[in-house]
Amino acid sequence: MTDLPRLRGRPKAFNDKTEQNTVQALDRALGLLSTLAASSGLTLSELAQTSGQAVATVYRALTTLQSHGMVECEDPGQVWHIGADAFRVGSAFLRRTKVVERARGPMDQLMRDSGETANLGIEAGDEVLFLSQVETHEAIRAFFPPGTKAPMHVSGIGKALLAWYPEEKLDGILSRQGMERFTTLTHTAPATLKRDLVHTRERGFAIDDQERAEGMRCVAAPIFNAHGEPVAGLSVSGPAFRMALSNAANLGDLVRTAADRVTGATGGMRP
Repeated sequence: MTDLPRLRGRPKAFNDKTEQNTVQALDRALGLLSTLAASSGLTLSELAQTSGQAVATVYRALTTLQSHGMVECEDPGQVWHIGADAFRVGSAFLRRTKVVERARGPMDQLMRDSGETANLGIEAGDEVLFLSQVETHEAIRAFFPPGTKAPMHVSGIGKALLAWYPEEKLDGILSRQGMERFTTLTHTAPATLKRDLVHTRERGFAIDDQERAEGMRCVAAPIFNAHGEPVAGLSVSGPAFRMALSNAANLGDLVRTAADRVTGATGGMRP
């Protein structure tokens, strides 16, 4: 018997006309799922208001998602939350790469050596996507749960990746995402950010000096693949009163060493 050819991800006659090739109901349902993921729970009316959809439309989407375990409704209050099956589906993403598994040991050590929260992130859709975190035991600490996203120009990991990206890729991200101001220290012009990225390459680590949130600092270094390309980043984050700029070089050495351990453990090489 002749084996049938394996079908690929799109029809042969596919043309990229996004509006014609999306399923509107599915698009809306996934939008609701993303909204719930970014919250600590929302009521039906709150979801309808946030999404701009009719209550009946939102309810039908939620009950469909609920039947697949993607969302849950909690009593009392009828508050909707992300469901267990959404976690299982999302965690499948992590199986695409060895970096999460191989980074765990270096992240544990980095947290102990620095005394601050260690983070692992990648670039996804022109943003930093946090994959894993090892929290410090300090009462005041940074918190980036897996799945959290951040603009690259105000993230330690984002700047660590941008510093080793080709200029064309860097310019594309900045053009598409813009450079929103979050604090008085945020880089809002490509020229000033690029000067910062030159320093990042020279010292081997990036510094987010209260550029996303006042009072919080981050030091980060890239993880490279077998071709010497940056594919992920490690960082330590914490309050500025504990992470003084005068200690940035020491923290940078710790982070860079941890990132290099992950690079080696995943078969990568520093360029």
